[in-house]
Amino acid sequence: MKFEWQYLGDSEIRLKSFLKQQHVSRRLLAKIRHEGGEILVDNVSGRTIDKIHSKQVVTLLLPPEHGRKTELVPSYVPLDIIYEDRDLLIINKPAHLTSVPSKLYLNDSLVNRVCGYYEVRNYRGLIPHIVSRLDRDTSGLVLFAKHRYAHALLDIQMQQRKISKQYVALVEGQLAQSDEFDVHAAIGRDPQSLFKRQVVTDGQQALTHIKCLQSSAAGSLLLVQPKTGRTHQIRVHCASIGHPLLGDTMYGGHFRGGLYRQALHCYRLTFKHPLTGKIMTFTAPLKKDMSEYMKNL
Repeated sequence: MKFEWQYLGDSEIRLKSFLKQQHVSRRLLAKIRHEGGEILVDNVSGRTIDKIHSKQVVTLLLPPEHGRKTELVPSYVPLDIIYEDRDLLIINKPAHLTSVPSKLYLNDSLVNRVCGYYEVRNYRGLIPHIVSRLDRDTSGLVLFAKHRYAHALLDIQMQQRKISKQYVALVEGQLAQSDEFDVHAAIGRDPQSLFKRQVVTDGQQALTHIKCLQSSAAGSLLLVQPKTGRTHQIRVHCASIGHPLLGDTMYGGHFRGGLYRQALHCYRLTFKHPLTGKIMTFTAPLKKDMSEYMKNL
């Protein structure tokens, strides 16, 4: 895979410094050096200690990736692909599927399915790089990078909170349809559980914006945007205001009307394309269980 830039500075600069400006990490440079990649300056092999001059063209040739762990078993269950290009893959994840493999779900996770998809499509030298994850029972948009460089650039956006995710949630109880507010409450581990989280005074700061779109005796439909990325953040914050997600039995919700999982769907994803710089927004339709329940509202 090839990436190319032209240096437009006035004074000479070390190649290593120029590549750092492009967010090429030392780790990626080591992979290029030891695994068959190459760095070219005006189509001639270059060293990172060399200096480059104005208008010279720098080319980065990534080596094939062979980092797939032996225990990652390809799964050939079809994917609901929302978007794909050379650098990105965006999938509408179903509920009841983990994002990454675990001891309980070793052979079938979203990562396993992407691995199988790459094999079927004969994408040689690619391994799955998951950027955004969802809980097992949360459906919706998940972003993958198709190579190390795109993953590194997207990870910077994640750290800077420049990847925006909006969720649709169905919650217990009735809110005023005009309600729009922030929940600003720190989150920490529940000492009685390995998995559960709770609002605590000395936890990690967490902020969630909530807007009520529709409400009735059957529950309320919310548009939710987490401003931070804490584990179970939306689930904990909704429960903390007395409106747990429908179907979220861990946090006080109940199964109702065909909902047998937390009624949470990542429906909109906005970010800057890591290579083109274009702002991109994607949406994913609700899964059938949530859309059917919404008729009760």
